[in-house]
This record gives sequence, C-alpha cells and structure tokens, in this order.
Amino acid sequence: MNSLVIGTRSSPLALAQTEIIRSLLQSTHPDLPVEIKIIKTSGDTFTTLSLVAGGGKGLFTKEIEDQLLCGEIHVAVHSMKDLPTVLPEGLMIGAVPPRENARDVFISKEFGSLEELPKGSRVATSSIRRKAQLLARRADLRIEEIRGNVETRLRKLAENESLDALILAAAGLRRLGLWDKDPNFRWQQIGFEEMIPAVGQGALACEVRGDDGATRALLSKINDENTAACTTAERAFLRSLGGGCQVPYAAHATVDGEQLHLIGATFGLDGSNASRIQVVGSKTDPREVGERAAKQVKLSGT
Repeated sequence: MNSLVIGTRSSPLALAQTEIIRSLLQSTHPDLPVEIKIIKTSGDTFTTLSLVAGGGKGLFTKEIEDQLLCGEIHVAVHSMKDLPTVLPEGLMIGAVPPRENARDVFISKEFGSLEELPKGSRVATSSIRRKAQLLARRADLRIEEIRGNVETRLRKLAENESLDALILAAAGLRRLGLWDKDPNFRWQQIGFEEMIPAVGQGALACEVRGDDGATRALLSKINDENTAACTTAERAFLRSLGGGCQVPYAAHATVDGEQLHLIGATFGLDGSNASRIQVVGSKTDPREVGERAAKQVKLSGT
C-alpha cells in the first residue's frame, strides 16, 4: 500500500480524533504515509436541524461511508456513539483504540453541580438520553436543545444569559484540550451512577470495507481488545432494543479480568419509567452480554 487515506468530518473534534488514529497508525507503521480527507456530512450542512427530526446518527456518517464503499478512502473515523448499530452492507469496524473518559460533564458559569441549580433552571443539551436522565433527577429543569461543535456550545453558554448550564462529553473536551480550561466556567464530572453514558461514548471507531484485507491488517495493530469488547456489548444492547439516538437508552461496559460488566437503562422521554440493570458475562462473548442485558431491561420495565 502506497498510502492510507482516512476520511473524516471537518469539525475540530473530528480532526483531533483523526489525528489520534493517524498517530497510532504511524507509531505501528512508521513508513506508511497517512493522508486525511475531509468530507462534509449532512449533519455539518444542516447545523440548525434537530438531531431527532433529522434522522439521528446517520447525519454524521452517510457521506463518509459512501466514499468508503466506492474506494475513495480506506478508513472512516467516527465517534463510536455517532455510528449506527447496523452498518451498510460491506462495511465493518476494523479497530477500536483505547477509550477516553466516557463520562458526561456539567458546565456552568455560576453553579458547581446539578444539585446547586435553582428550580426551573435552563440546561442545554442536544441529547435526549441526557435530557431524560436530567429530568429523572430534576423534573423542574427546563431542557434547551443546542447544536454546534464543542467550541460553539461553550460560546453559546458564555453568551446566553438565559442558559444556566450545559452538558457535554468529557472525551471531546479532553481531546480538544478544553477540559477545565476556561476560568469563567465551573466544571463537574458526572458519575456513572448519576448519568449513564451513550453507547460507545468516549470510544473511536475505525470503519473499513470488509473485503479490504490490507487495511484491516494495518488497523488490527491499533485495536484495543477491552475497548472493542465493551463497545460491542453496548452496541448489541442498543441494537437488541431497536434503538438509536431517537430513544433515551444508555449503556456502559467495563472489563475486570476476564469478566465484562454492563450497566444499561431505558427511560421515557420525560425521564419517567426508568428501567436500569447490571449484568456480568465473559468478555470473550460481548454480544451475548449486551443481548442478555437488553432482555433483562425489557423484563424489568414491564
């Protein structure tokens, strides 16, 4: 292979994530030239469109996957949580590097935590998973939808006097070097017991054509076995429930030795009817763990 071409979105976070993958590939294959190709997606074009109304995760992946399928690029780099659980025919996940911090972060100009917010405070998020879990804890809150990249959302919080707080993923903040950097904000990491992350949150996915053996071999060197097992279980959980980003489902898995632990939950859109479960299984069969968790959460919600 003369060079490897990676396709990505143009946002600062997408580019930062792609640079992580390029660095990992060049550390394992020092003589391999790695090029980056920027691809504009529907999610980048229609920046005011609601993620729910717009069809969810495919907004940020379809155009990149089209170029992958036609051979214009060798690898597509995605935030795992943006990747639909069912991939287009002919595509697969070729590698999942080590995961970043998977937690959510509470950010406010004035208040130090969700508990400190006065009754009726306005909290910004574009995620119905976050919205449901916020309302499950504080039904009095007013949730405001917010779009734009990480920097844009932080700017909106700073400039909009009616917004009291913002919820973002720790992983994106850390990859951009923005975590706890602005002295005008107060930052609090939210524990898993208070807010379960999105499926795949904090992980990156390297998508590849299934018949591209050469690229798959290159990617195998940067795959993290434990992260791959955890995200496989989480995605199996979501797929078994038939959900995407238009339903408030959440799951997070961790590895302890040879065991895989998964916490999962479903919520009503208003935070009601929460159903939470924890399951343990073998990390060598993560799909079974995720599918079993989905069955249990369905039963506990009946």
